[in-house]
Amino acid sequence: MVKERNFDTKVCLSGLELDNPVIPASGTFGYGNEYKDFYDINILGSFSFKGTTRDPRFGNPTPRIAECTAGMINAVGLQNPGIDAVIGEELPRLKRFFHKPVIANISGFSVDEYAYCCSRIDKEEQVGLIEVNVSCPNVRHGGMSFGTSPEAAAEVTRAVKAVTTKPVYIKLSPNVTDIVAIARACEEAGADGICLINTMLGMRIDLRRRTPVIANTMGGFSGEAIFPVAVRMVYQVAHACRIPVMGCGGVATARDVIEMMMAGATAVQVGAANLRNPYACKEIIEALPAEMERLGIERLSDIIGCVK
Repeated sequence: MVKERNFDTKVCLSGLELDNPVIPASGTFGYGNEYKDFYDINILGSFSFKGTTRDPRFGNPTPRIAECTAGMINAVGLQNPGIDAVIGEELPRLKRFFHKPVIANISGFSVDEYAYCCSRIDKEEQVGLIEVNVSCPNVRHGGMSFGTSPEAAAEVTRAVKAVTTKPVYIKLSPNVTDIVAIARACEEAGADGICLINTMLGMRIDLRRRTPVIANTMGGFSGEAIFPVAVRMVYQVAHACRIPVMGCGGVATARDVIEMMMAGATAVQVGAANLRNPYACKEIIEALPAEMERLGIERLSDIIGCVK
């Protein structure tokens, strides 16, 4: 009888031990409740819950999601129940079915709002890591505006780090000229890690109606089409900074996870794939050992940033 080989999928994010690097991305997994009936979500490394702001938000007018070639465009507009409801309702409910530390995604429209929400969520035992979204392209007067300049991104980073004790990862936008300059500014301001990329800015037109397909005109373009851009930016930032990187953008398979890690990602987020297939992350996790065997990888942690 041939002894079955053990493949080590564990990774460590700023002291947070994960059973595997697969993390559903914010905005595609709600607060966990939406997926718990599909499978036991405790098989995940963790997940990043829906972008949370100080006040409840209804989001943008509909239609706000549209399919396109090899991806989708969305302009949901940070719909969420607000920080009070997340702490008072969503986290207690989550505790009943998810037994690992969760990643708290925090969004805002001012530096003070980021700091306020992060200081509140930092006190929650269930939260293992805070992901600060300075890169949402679907809201006006905030969101992406903080992530498109090194100075603004650094200002948010400093403000959040001053009021938190848990690791803080800054989620950056690909809609910039120099991603490395912004990542370095966040690192110098005290960020514990970087998450990239958020969605690209895209647009489609309904030819019959001669109007944009979504009410917001433009929205975040995500899905498999943006994967090469994400890999490139992960590679650039991981080799320019000393802090860990969470890779995100177009990941749909176990091979994508491994490629992203070879580029420099310590963990990998799966976004749009969850909306197309609610079992996407489960299937990726289950496929990882076979891919590792095919590629001669015994420990995933050994391949992080192996491509020079």
